[in-house]
Amino acid sequence: MELAGRHVLVAGAGVTGKSIVPVLAELGARITVTDGNAERLAELEGQLGQNHGAELVPGLTEPPEDVELVVTSPGWKPTSPLLVAAAEAGVEVIGDVELAWRVGQLRDKPPVWLAITGTNGKTTTVGMLESILRTAGVDAVACGNVGFAVLDAVRAGHEVLAVELSSFQLHWSSTLAPLASVVLNLAEDHLDWHGSMEEYAAAKGRVHTHSRNVVHNLHEEWSARLADEHAPADARRVAFGMDTPRPGELGIVEDLLVDRAFVADPATSADELGTLADVRPAGPHNVSNALAAAALARAYGVTGEDVAKGLREYRPAPHRAEEIGEIDGVRYINDSKATNPHAASGSLRAHLNVVWIAGGQLKGASVDELVGSIAGRLRGVVLFGVDSPVIAAAVARHAPDVPVNSLPSGDDDTMTAAVKAARALARPGDVVLLAPAAASLDMYSSYGARGDAFASAVRVLRDGAGETSDGG
Repeated sequence: MELAGRHVLVAGAGVTGKSIVPVLAELGARITVTDGNAERLAELEGQLGQNHGAELVPGLTEPPEDVELVVTSPGWKPTSPLLVAAAEAGVEVIGDVELAWRVGQLRDKPPVWLAITGTNGKTTTVGMLESILRTAGVDAVACGNVGFAVLDAVRAGHEVLAVELSSFQLHWSSTLAPLASVVLNLAEDHLDWHGSMEEYAAAKGRVHTHSRNVVHNLHEEWSARLADEHAPADARRVAFGMDTPRPGELGIVEDLLVDRAFVADPATSADELGTLADVRPAGPHNVSNALAAAALARAYGVTGEDVAKGLREYRPAPHRAEEIGEIDGVRYINDSKATNPHAASGSLRAHLNVVWIAGGQLKGASVDELVGSIAGRLRGVVLFGVDSPVIAAAVARHAPDVPVNSLPSGDDDTMTAAVKAARALARPGDVVLLAPAAASLDMYSSYGARGDAFASAVRVLRDGAGETSDGG
């Protein structure tokens, strides 16, 4: 990819734009950056410092005439006037992930990509994969949608990239060719961005288009379907599931994680990859995540022993099934990262008796299937946020005997009120679970801020009750 002297337009001056501009400058490109938010442009200019060589132009709706490439931030929708105008003018539009792939291919020894996408479980799986690879002595880093920009990871020169990819990022990728790829699962999410479930699925499936090892989940219909539709004809196909594995699969035998895919003779042999006790946090959805991470690590050549050790050493990130403490025999768990119904389902299914704290922005997703499937586990429900009436209606339809406390919007300390309301509904042995099934931006700056508010409210409640236990 020759960019020296070529005019490149960067769409978006946020976090992604900040990583794109230095790379383009190193490659000798002429750079224009545009953003509808003038404050973001000013912040970018301050961070780039003097002599950055980029022209900053607010609010462009069509590319300058001599622009030869547009690199967009993943949050920009394909229907954005600027991107539509670029496509109509025949200008290629790519994202930061595609740029990172092309930049990496310029190296004498390009980094190996192990790519993970799906609606839920991506961050946990990529963290498990990073832990396994590092345990095996590999120079590896988790990057992409997990928080460390993939462009920065490429520039840092790591040997292997464990890459979490969003549907937004994949939409703008065309030549990405990972050593191994997996779509963990698929459920309604980001339909406001993609326009339909089919378009959302198509974006996810692009992770497989040029992959050499295509991995899918036997228990997820969309995972198998996208592998069938997008895998290259010469790719190795590997499946994983919660049952005894057949040749070409990873699975469970009693309490063991077992590989019958990456072995010398899958028909007659298998490798042990650890035990169910090695997987943290516990729960079937995280065992599934561990098998997916193991499959990608095995594609790179990691031993079964290192897979087991890496899983044992993995520590989940905050706000993902994070136990905050126990009060009067009730455990309080923060899964603020459960930002859609599919994620909340996995979290809720890990517990028998739950007081569920939920609500926020559903982004057009339905919650009827979720509520119907976990109705028997609910001790009570506490709701807040803009779409709480939608969840309350679903509970009324599918679990009419379950008490629901809907908190008024605009409460100055809604999370404290929610935790107190949940405590009133809980009994010893129950779990109070924040698994919102919705995005947070109607009330909080991020799912992390929402989780922090929950943790703080629990600790205040615990201290007031005179308890000292703390699982956080």
